Amino acid sequence: MSTKTKIFITGATGYIGGSVLERLQSHPDTSSFEITAIVRSAQKAEGFKKFGVNAVVGSFSDAQLLEDLTAAADVVVDTANADDLEAAKIMLRGSKRKFQETGRPPIFIHTSGTGVLNDNAAGLKATDVVWDDANPNQIEQLPPTASHRDVDLEVIQADKEGYVRTYIVAPATVYGIASGKFVDAGLQNKHSIQIPALISASVDRGQAGMIGKGVNIWPNVDINDVADLYIDLYNAIKANPDAVGHGRDGFYFGLNGEHTLYDVSKELGRVLVALGKSSKQEPTTFTKKEVDKYFNGSNYIGGNSRGLANHSKAIGWRPTKTTKDFLASIKPEVEEVLRTNYKTPVLFPRAFEFLYTSSLLIQHGREG
Repeated sequence: MSTKTKIFITGATGYIGGSVLERLQSHPDTSSFEITAIVRSAQKAEGFKKFGVNAVVGSFSDAQLLEDLTAAADVVVDTANADDLEAAKIMLRGSKRKFQETGRPPIFIHTSGTGVLNDNAAGLKATDVVWDDANPNQIEQLPPTASHRDVDLEVIQADKEGYVRTYIVAPATVYGIASGKFVDAGLQNKHSIQIPALISASVDRGQAGMIGKGVNIWPNVDINDVADLYIDLYNAIKANPDAVGHGRDGFYFGLNGEHTLYDVSKELGRVLVALGKSSKQEPTTFTKKEVDKYFNGSNYIGGNSRGLANHSKAIGWRPTKTTKDFLASIKPEVEEVLRTNYKTPVLFPRAFEFLYTSSLLIQHGREG
């Protein structure tokens, strides 16, 4: 009988997923891992195989394949799509099969996002409401209509039924240009979504923009810090599974600092002027026409989404980058966008936050 820990990862070509995969391959226990990834591109599958990843060509529309890959795994790391309810149901069916075959509940680490906390303030007000990932009673007050919430509830219910142990990682605004062997090989998307989208819109209009007055507050997290969170969570589960909260007690926020949209846009304006792409540093409000053009009519980035990562830090996560680093990351991000003429895909409201986790961003949104 194999003693390998079988890990199935989704979103391996994505911003977060590729970063997590790289860490799994550099983990002290990597020799005991058997890692499988599902990717849409046969060419990228061959590329991952060269790095020792069992890459299977397929997509979330291949229901039986997705279920079978999940059923074969001891650990699922789902980083592909925070809002694909049907895919979540399919994978959870696979986890149930695994439990029925072994009598042991497998591990299911799902990626959500702090967009679930969004209050739709449209940039016009801040909030004093701060959500604590270590307070499940508070989190249960979130409405079922909140972004990502329907999938989160499905994942939590599966844990409640006892056939799988589920853990939900909820990253904030993730920033920084990803790097590593998968990026170098052209297999992984290296860009986030929110900041590049704001940059692209501001460059196109010739001045930094914001939603409303930009006084809304969001948390932020560096790409390397949030990728570390997945590994710290895995390590804690393996070391003492009964001591690590799961199900309704299994939220882990990925955040380490806060910013207002105005602060981000003001720094963006400064950078654009310094690079000769704008004549005015002060950001202005996106018009309705511009919101329609650049964000598909969504004021998503104008909402408040405030949280505390007490639960994440309790299992040993130690993020090092702060809001100062976040603001400093804007200049190199602008330079990269200008150098490559990188364009984010047209966004729709529920997609705005989670797409940075997904392989869907590769090649302008249709590779993975």
